[in-house]
Parts: sequence; structure tokens; C-alpha cells
Amino acid sequence: MKFIKALLLSLFIIKAFSNEDEVDILNSYNNTDELIKKFPVIYPTTVKPGLERNIQNRLLTGFENWNRGYDAWKAWGNILYTQDSIYNVQGARLSLSQYQAAMDVSLKKSKIVLGAFYSMVICDDFAAIRYDDTKIIGDKEMPGTVMEFVKFKDYGEELGTRVVEGWGGTKGSGYSNMILFQGPEEKKIQDKEIEYMLNYEIPDIDDLHKKYPITYPTNYQDKTAKDILNIILKGFDSWNQGIDAYIKWTYEGYDSEAESTHGDNAKRTMNEYRLAMRSLVHKEKIKKLYFDNILIRDNWAALHYRYTSEDLSTGTKTWGDIMQFLKFEKKDNVLKIVASWSH
Repeated sequence: MKFIKALLLSLFIIKAFSNEDEVDILNSYNNTDELIKKFPVIYPTTVKPGLERNIQNRLLTGFENWNRGYDAWKAWGNILYTQDSIYNVQGARLSLSQYQAAMDVSLKKSKIVLGAFYSMVICDDFAAIRYDDTKIIGDKEMPGTVMEFVKFKDYGEELGTRVVEGWGGTKGSGYSNMILFQGPEEKKIQDKEIEYMLNYEIPDIDDLHKKYPITYPTNYQDKTAKDILNIILKGFDSWNQGIDAYIKWTYEGYDSEAESTHGDNAKRTMNEYRLAMRSLVHKEKIKKLYFDNILIRDNWAALHYRYTSEDLSTGTKTWGDIMQFLKFEKKDNVLKIVASWSH
């Protein structure tokens, strides 16, 4: 009897002090108004009741739990994700357990604090976000911005709104490190996707909606959304016609005082942007292929698209993806891009 009591006591102590039970996380749909004060959206857009409102709450709650530390974020991840969820981190396709393992390694090297949202565009079951993150190593702080696209699904009242697949940043310098966490199944699927991109042929047709397909289309029913979509597609196509055609389009699609901000966080005037694009095409032959997403809400658009790049000096062909947020306004009754941010 004493042995059984001692065993039960030891099991209670283990349970009481295990990481799972000690972790304090937030998990509620009822605190959106409170959380959005802590993580404000600088450029807010309309969020519809129901699934979109739930998605907004999940994003805000995720920021709160992330900032509580890795254990809290992992515990929250077991609620937000399913075992079938996929997260593409800097271009690398990872399962939930692989994603968690990658973040565990990353967060042991540095602390990352999430701050305010610049944009949160939610359409149907998709969200696109651009936000502040600050990497802290010792006493050194390195502020930056991140873009993500996330597909959600409502699994019903018991399980709630959860992530189906996410894309955390584009293929970048961390890609080679992230693919080390892939399993054979994830690698097989990604290799197939890469081969598809590298051999992709843009259809020779006039209908731009069919020429540049959207893998995950959302609702573009209102007039403003349709107009914005047409501007984006025309700009996409003009790039593939050559730099002169694209430069000509920028005078049509962008406001003369628009600013363009790229991954280096350097703001460029339109003239500076045009010069940068002319310089780029002397080094690389870039083809814009198709879209993962175009999310449009109010006067904002969030884009995620694929491209291939051929090095003109070596002939080496590679693939990549771009995330971009565009703000539109009417200038002299003509809809134009007034600001652009891309990674």
C-alpha cells in the first residue's frame, strides 16, 4: 500500500510540473477587441462576422502565445494546427512536428518578439498578414518585418477554426537550413512542385485571368475588387512582355508619388524603382508564372506568386516566390497603386 501511495504521489508531481501543464496559453474567441489593442493593425480592413472574425482572433491569439515563449507557442500550436497541417517556412514545406522542431532550434539561438500588424487582409478562409518582428540576440535588437499567408478551415464547434496550410515568408537565405527538417514525404512533394515551376510554360492566350491562374482564388465579386484584380493581372503580364512594356505600365498602374518598399526595407520613389528594375533585368531573366493567392479587401490587395529566374551570366535557372501588399486609391477618378511592400 505504501508503494502504491508513493507511486501515485510521484505521478501527481510529474503531471503537476510537466511542461504541458505548466504552460499558460490564451485560447478564446471572445477577446479580439482586447488583443487588437495590444497588437494593433495599422492599416485595418473590413473583417466579416463568422469565419473571418474567428481567423482574426486566431492570428491575434497566436501573437500573444508566441510572445509567451516556445512552450506556450507549441502548446497553442497543438490547438491551432492539426496533425495534417503544413507550414511552408522560407520556402520549405514542413509538417507540424517538423515546423515545431525547426522553431525550437531557431528560438534557442535568438528570441523573436512579435509586434504590431501593418496589414491583416482576411478573405473567405484565407489571411495575409504583414507585421513587425524583432530578433534579440544578447543585448542586440534587430527589427524586421514578416509576411505570411494562411489557409484556415472551420472544423466545427468542438475543434474550431484551425490552420490547413501556411506560408511563412518567401524562399530566402534560411531555405537551406529549413529543408534539413523535411521528411521524405515533404521533400518528395516539394521536389515535384519545384520541377513543375522550373518547367512551367505560360499559356499563349489573351485572357489574363486564364493566363495567370490563382491556385487559391477568393471572392472578387464587387466592382473595386474586380478593378484591382485587372490592374494586378495587367502589371503581371506587362513584366513578361519585357522591361520597356513594364516601365510603361508603371506610369498607368502606379500613382506618380507612390513609394515601393522591398525586403531590404528601403523605400524607393517610382523613378528609383524603375531604375532598380532596369538594373535587375541586365543580370537576370525573370518570368512571373502564376499566383498562389490574390486577396482583395477594401482598397488593399495581398499577393503571393511564383517566378523563375535565369542568371544571364551562367544560365542557371532557379525558382522563387514573392509576397506583396498593395494599397490602392482613386486619383482623378482612376484607381492606382499608391504604395507597395514586397518580400
